Amino acid sequence: MYCRNCGKEIPPQAVVCVSCGVEPGKGNKFCPYCGAETSPEAEVCIKCGGSLKKNIPPEEAKSKLVAGLLGIFLGGLGIHRFYLGYIPIGVAQLILALLGYVTCGITSIIAWVWGIIEGILILTGKSITTDAKGIPLKD
Repeated sequence: MYCRNCGKEIPPQAVVCVSCGVEPGKGNKFCPYCGAETSPEAEVCIKCGGSLKKNIPPEEAKSKLVAGLLGIFLGGLGIHRFYLGYIPIGVAQLILALLGYVTCGITSIIAWVWGIIEGILILTGKSITTDAKGIPLKD
């Protein structure tokens, strides 16, 4: 986590930044996720894509490892999408999996392959890099 006022790295349990004395989340000059300098009017960090309007602490960021493993092992049911907050896509994957009962498993296979591929892409950082709120996934 980085101080929004001075841009210095601060530990997640810190009550104030030891460099400038400002509480974490206060200020608007730096990105709390990557420490890059930002415009006070910016809504998204142009370096990491993190949301600047919602001062959500990085410890609330979703885990890339958890999302990737959910995609690989339970991706056919869209569980990884639900975890990241992408509810409509998760519902679509779940419906595809359930339609397998009607289509002799064809749509279920499609849903599982889709989930496995997304899980691998999430783990490699080549696909989904933020959750539905625009918060970057933590490693």
